[in-house]
Amino acid sequence: MRDIAINLRAHSEQRDLIDRAASALGKTRSDFMLEAACEKAQAVILDRTFFALDEAAFARFSAALDAPVDANPELERLLSRRPAWEK
Repeated sequence: MRDIAINLRAHSEQRDLIDRAASALGKTRSDFMLEAACEKAQAVILDRTFFALDEAAFARFSAALDAPVDANPELERLLSRRPAWEK
């Protein structure tokens, strides 16, 4: 059971287009819209997670990842602190 409502406003032409597409797939408007929105959301997130590099760019990227990390005393101090939720 879905427990959260998502409301939006649309032009009647947009609603009609969505309804035709949903009907063609045997889905309700809500099911169609939710599925389409989730597919788009996943694509946006994946586009920011996976990226393609040519061989030279990949070599530079790998070298940057393998390079030693510069000392960062402030980050070390932050990471050594006990989290507020554990106090």
